Amino acid sequence: MTTFGVIVGNRGFFPAELAESGRKTILKVLEDQGYGAVCLTPEDTQYGSVVTYEDSKKCAALFKAHADDIDGILVTLPNFGEERGIADAIRLADLNVPVLIQAFPDELDKMSVATRRDSFCGKMSACNNLTQYGIPYSLTRLLTVDPESDSFREDLERFAAICRVVNGLRHARFGQIGARPAAFITVRYSEKLLENAGISVESVDLSEIFGMANRLGDDDAAVQEKLAAIQGYLSTEGVPSEALVKMAKMAVVFDRFIEDHELDGTAVQCWTAMEEYYGVVPCTVMSMLSDQLKPSACETDITGLIGMYAMALASGRPSALLDWNNNFGDDPNKAVVFHCSNLPQSIFGRKATMDYQAIIAGDVGVENTYGTLAGRIEPTPLTYCRVSTDDEYGTIRAYLGEAVITDEEVDTFGGYGVIQVPEFQNLLAYICENGFEHHVAVNPGLVADALEEAFDKYLGWEVYHHGA
Repeated sequence: MTTFGVIVGNRGFFPAELAESGRKTILKVLEDQGYGAVCLTPEDTQYGSVVTYEDSKKCAALFKAHADDIDGILVTLPNFGEERGIADAIRLADLNVPVLIQAFPDELDKMSVATRRDSFCGKMSACNNLTQYGIPYSLTRLLTVDPESDSFREDLERFAAICRVVNGLRHARFGQIGARPAAFITVRYSEKLLENAGISVESVDLSEIFGMANRLGDDDAAVQEKLAAIQGYLSTEGVPSEALVKMAKMAVVFDRFIEDHELDGTAVQCWTAMEEYYGVVPCTVMSMLSDQLKPSACETDITGLIGMYAMALASGRPSALLDWNNNFGDDPNKAVVFHCSNLPQSIFGRKATMDYQAIIAGDVGVENTYGTLAGRIEPTPLTYCRVSTDDEYGTIRAYLGEAVITDEEVDTFGGYGVIQVPEFQNLLAYICENGFEHHVAVNPGLVADALEEAFDKYLGWEVYHHGA
């Protein structure tokens, strides 16, 4: 459950009872929407609001006591609010979490001295003080908004997504399984820049993975359990049983590596050593992990994995990593997105089936390439995202936007879809001119706005939001 630290603004020469009723309203809205709340009570301060420096200190102490629970701070202004008290409370709490500012709207028949709120003006003052304090903050889409409205419900959903992305990435732990494929310098990344951003990478050599897998017996309970899970996950008709057992052993080893290092996702050296020296592709194993919101990226693409994980945090749905792969006839706003593939089962329109990896089968033999998922991505609106490290300028950068997977078919193999992107040629030019990778993460949730704010405002990354 996402939990907010709630600061109720108040100001002495405005109707203080508005703070009392406003506090009750906002807490009821949060409860109804399934969010937790940490807030001063009327026993702590007048109406549980923050006005004086003493109130700020009490609020900060309460937030610090619940620091492990608080994902973001919600400032609510039932009246003008004491802007400095709000800023002091946030500074003293020092939680370093996203902040949302909401202001109650005035009603035209309640504009007397006894009933007016002036939150419209007070919100500007609160923002001014937070800016002076160097505290980043988010806004509701409307300057003033009824907390019981659909508009504010959407604001809360967006803010909760921002909180999940920011807090998740600041403490993310990823696993790199194997070395970068020699030819794929496109997926180079700066581990030091990621570490500076709070993102850690644990690496393991493929030889260790193969060794641990080969030590497992075919009848091992964990192997048999994983084998049953694979066969229940997708159709394996025509796939040799020996290959399925190898996949099950690999899955057990991957799971243990993830558990031992408390990883949020993995990026795998998926070819060609895997096929030559172990005898399967890891695609099904990776697909199952992604479907469980433990995203797994191809070709040791750690920064591609970051995009996958960020969108999974924002939407609560599995992400996939794809290639911007082919033009779609002469339509400038469409393309074929493709991988060979390890896409999560939930992203396909019809349940995918297991196949062999057609691209490299000619080099290593069909018998060594079973395990890919074949199918068409379900037509859906989606968000796309690419994160990259820029060593030359010492920054992390990203581009993102929203698009649609159409219902058009392509005579191809692997996992694929036809994507339609507004002003697509401009995006493609931006990708090429700025040297971004050909991989892109996608997620069937519309979360581009939340990602942009999380990356730019709170994480300090450079962001291009296409079509914003």
